[in-house]
Amino acid sequence: MVTTCSAKQTEESFGNRQDAQWIDVREYPEFAGGHASCARLMPLGQVKARLHELDGTKPIIVLCKSGKRAAKAADILEQAGCRDITVVEGGTDAWIAAGLKVEREKRAPWALERQVRLVAGLLVLVGLFIPPWPWLSAFVGAGLAFASLTNTCGMALLLAKMPWNRSGTTCSATR
Repeated sequence: MVTTCSAKQTEESFGNRQDAQWIDVREYPEFAGGHASCARLMPLGQVKARLHELDGTKPIIVLCKSGKRAAKAADILEQAGCRDITVVEGGTDAWIAAGLKVEREKRAPWALERQVRLVAGLLVLVGLFIPPWPWLSAFVGAGLAFASLTNTCGMALLLAKMPWNRSGTTCSATR
């Protein structure tokens, strides 16, 4: 069964439970930039492949940035037979706003959104200043418009796979 709780309620209910499994389904740069101290990284795209790391009979708490990806992960977990799933309403944004404990990695990469802005800006400039490439600026503009309309950014998906956006270790510790 999937339930949704506020960050504060989730911390009160599961914060001291040794059997609770906290997963953050964002990408590494987002996770490294700040995550609930009790959560481990399990990006949404890896949840199906890493189901074996979770005990479906114990509580699983799922976080992302705002709750959208966590809800998708909860659906995957529920379909896999997990029984006690809690999605943190408002995700890590709500967790931070509630003043709950957050950890940050010292050498976290830039946020993906910032990387996308840099690459898009550079591609537009290249398209403007290299005479045979004006189509590059149009292509980037169309891609940004598509990303806005669909709330899916192909460039961010590509950048997330770059070596500097990958964790050097697999975080597997649970609280």
